[in-house]
Amino acid sequence: MKKGELTRAAIVAAALELSARVGLEGLTIGALAERMQMSKSGVFAHFGSREDLQIAVLKAYEQRFVEDVLLPGLTQRRGLPRLCAIMERWLERTAVEAASGCIWISGATEYDDRPGAVREELVAMVRSWQRELSRAAQQALDAGDLRPGMQVAEMVFELYGVVLVLHHDTRLLNNPDSLARARRVFRRILAAYAVPERLQAHERAQTAAPASLQF
Repeated sequence: MKKGELTRAAIVAAALELSARVGLEGLTIGALAERMQMSKSGVFAHFGSREDLQIAVLKAYEQRFVEDVLLPGLTQRRGLPRLCAIMERWLERTAVEAASGCIWISGATEYDDRPGAVREELVAMVRSWQRELSRAAQQALDAGDLRPGMQVAEMVFELYGVVLVLHHDTRLLNNPDSLARARRVFRRILAAYAVPERLQAHERAQTAAPASLQF
């Protein structure tokens, strides 16, 4: 990687960390330049505008999210194992991120009524993630793990709601048992949509698996 690319990557990483605390709207070239010990013009040399920087931060966040949540989950068998692995990693990441703030969740508050390129990028990313979650649920349905006739969109809606409440309770209310409660709610959602025999078999397999492989 060339020096300019390394510098740009370092700026984006610093901007990502800063945005987690102050939000995308709180991200300024001045604050970032100070953090990087660079001039404002030096930061601008790598980004055409503050908007370009904000979009670069969103893309970096999405890449990390995919690497932390989606890709490890895709190593599991299609069906309940994959869906559960993805959800468990998402819940864990949300609980950890709540200490600083989730850029997607905070960004939704900042840009829900602000038209522009940043909002469009954020909406596209969230919809892309919902499609991935829907695909995992549809695969579980196709595999016979979920009840015939269940509505994938309804299940995804409920799962997304669990994550939003987990972030709210952990970050705003500082509830220490938020993650455990979110896991219990997720299990109840599974029980409502899964074929009982398949869910029981999955839970038995999870109990028998080494702790490092449990989700």
